[in-house]
Amino acid sequence: MLLTLGAVASLSVNAKSSHWYCAHVAQHQRPTADASFSYIGQYDGYYISPNETDKVIYLTFDAGYENGNIAKILDTLKEKQVPAAFFVLSHLVEAERALVGRMFDEGHLVCNHTAHHKDMARVSDPSAFEAELTALEQVCREQTGRELARYYRPPEGSFSEQNLKQAQEMGYKTVFWSFAYADWDNAKQMSEEAAKQKILDNVHAGEVMLLHPTSATNAAILGEVIDECRAMGYRFGTLDELTAAR
Repeated sequence: MLLTLGAVASLSVNAKSSHWYCAHVAQHQRPTADASFSYIGQYDGYYISPNETDKVIYLTFDAGYENGNIAKILDTLKEKQVPAAFFVLSHLVEAERALVGRMFDEGHLVCNHTAHHKDMARVSDPSAFEAELTALEQVCREQTGRELARYYRPPEGSFSEQNLKQAQEMGYKTVFWSFAYADWDNAKQMSEEAAKQKILDNVHAGEVMLLHPTSATNAAILGEVIDECRAMGYRFGTLDELTAAR
């Protein structure tokens, strides 16, 4: 196989599999990523705002399918006038074209979570990595007539330095998170009160908040979470703002 110069360069960096995490910190302190992830900024990777004092939250959702709760999330965002970023998969775009169109129409960023939610750290072939991102771009273009925002989130936070470099070469910024919690399994949901408390206890300046919009709990509490964050002096920003701040 003939490799492009960019592909050769991608292969020259570390292909070791990593899994993103960011430990919760009490009293609204900003969490710090593990030192082993220090290279992510070199490849346009983000997980928190560099501004340590700006009380801003970047609200992001990883969305693979609709179960009635994504529409409820969108209703709340519209009511509260809060922007968000939705990292989507091909299945959602193909099955819920109108819903994804609504995300665009209501001013949210629709971003790349890959076509098939693979473990991307195991995708070492540059052409296969590129295909996962471009396949979703094409589906979105065909189904909605719109272009994805150039933000990428690795499924389940599984990545390698090589992945980040190739995403950068494709024009993507990789967005991780500084807060997430176990909200993805609708069969194992926290109580609404416990989930709300966990989210609010961990709010911090420059936070990139990851939620799953299929969560019935999140759909029920999102409006209150937004109101209480604002009452604490926080505002809600966009990934365009986040990535312009570096």
